Amino acid sequence: MVPLSTYGALQSQVVQRAWKDSDFKQKLLSDPKAAIQEVLGVSLPGHLKLRTVEESANELVFVLPATPDTVMESKASPQALW
Repeated sequence: MVPLSTYGALQSQVVQRAWKDSDFKQKLLSDPKAAIQEVLGVSLPGHLKLRTVEESANELVFVLPATPDTVMESKASPQALW
């Protein structure tokens, strides 16, 4: 499991870059792992699925986290590559 502070820092970097760089934003929407690797140099584990969704002015995207029991029982490595 990735520490929340690490995820928050990465998310902040990605959002700020996407707001400033339209090419990065398009790549992030089409191939988020590659965009993050290329621009930020962050390598995400191969088993990790990543999806980018852009909100509009009239839409709010709500993310429902995995159930804690499911996360704790997963076979994911306890060490993440950020």
